[in-house]
Amino acid sequence: MGTHPTFTEALAVWARIGLLSFGGPAGQIALMHKMLVDDNKWLNEQKFLNALNFCMLLPGPEAMQLATYAGWRLHGVKGGLAAGLLFVLPGAGVVLALAFIYATLGNVPVIEAVFLGVKAAVLVIVIEALLRIAKRALKRGADWVIAATSFIAIFFLDAPFPLIIFAAALIGAVLGSNDTSPSTERHTPVPLARTASTIVLWLGIWLAPLGLIALALGPTHVLAQTGLFFSKLAVVTFGGAYAVLAYMAQQAVETHGWLSAGEMLDGLGLAETTPGPLILVTEFVGTLAAYRSGEGPAWLMGFAGAAVTLWATFAPCFLWIFTGAPYIERIGSNARLSGALGGVTAAVVGVILNLALWFALHVLFAKVTPVTQGPLRLWTPDFASFDWLAGMLSVLAALLLLWRHMGVIWVLAICAGLGLAVRLVF
Repeated sequence: MGTHPTFTEALAVWARIGLLSFGGPAGQIALMHKMLVDDNKWLNEQKFLNALNFCMLLPGPEAMQLATYAGWRLHGVKGGLAAGLLFVLPGAGVVLALAFIYATLGNVPVIEAVFLGVKAAVLVIVIEALLRIAKRALKRGADWVIAATSFIAIFFLDAPFPLIIFAAALIGAVLGSNDTSPSTERHTPVPLARTASTIVLWLGIWLAPLGLIALALGPTHVLAQTGLFFSKLAVVTFGGAYAVLAYMAQQAVETHGWLSAGEMLDGLGLAETTPGPLILVTEFVGTLAAYRSGEGPAWLMGFAGAAVTLWATFAPCFLWIFTGAPYIERIGSNARLSGALGGVTAAVVGVILNLALWFALHVLFAKVTPVTQGPLRLWTPDFASFDWLAGMLSVLAALLLLWRHMGVIWVLAICAGLGLAVRLVF
């Protein structure tokens, strides 16, 4: 495997990765590859890729789970906890601070002007993610069919996201995969009792605190609702944050009324500019939901909402990794599991297309209403409410990101600054 660091040496690297993990999962994975494989040689290329493929099979942020696995590989459970927590906590602290600023100043015209540019840039960022994932995922005719069916199911039929993911995984498993080859490495059997005890322990760590909150405060309390909602979300977060944003927005905006569609876009923009996994946008949602609930002091509820959301979002990641890590080498050569991953990834393309259209309508038009006809649902904009400034900023963001290949943070900063400047002048 290469050199073996002390726990203190590894801790410094995990902290550095957590502080520098900008740029989404692609940039984060590239950073970890450089530090773990190229610079320090703590993992070899094959073990890194096997771990990455396994993490892509899991719900949740693959980069954070890859860091957790690397930490576990070097120093066991304490190493996995250190690597995973240090990957998340720097960004979580920044998002919490920004969420409080947003909660208190969100209605100020200057803030609204800044976030108009952010929303326009986020729209193009989602489109760029769609193109990147589609290029990687749609290799066979069956993949295109799965992607198109998933889009139709979620955009026009309002099908539940978890059902779409389950169906795609099942179809992918049946079709199998041509990308795997049998492993020649001999694997030490893992005692089933050890696996079962790991599952029971981490299920308890994840669910017991959330259950106690629901018992103490009641199932309708905002903290109980956020704990349940983000725990369910953690189980179906295949394909990264973009894949579940439409589902999260539908529930958080339309069902629970925790925030508006525009505020969801603002939260994604904040998460794009901070280190750590993009799924930290859930912390923004949980903070605002609790802050505005009226259940107690707003600042205290905001902190509690952030804590519950982070727990429900990331505790399951440790369950997946600590349970599955001993099996990673053999899972990587399983054609059925690889096929399931391929089916899920193809479905995610259709789901992200739905997200891109949903974002575009809410960014470019002030008024959008859902029209239903039998089982069909169609989001219909009021064309008289078109926002010309949002449209121009979106075109600029597309030129900078897709043509000039400028960094995400620079695109967000330029569009936010121009949005503010135009609003101050006009």
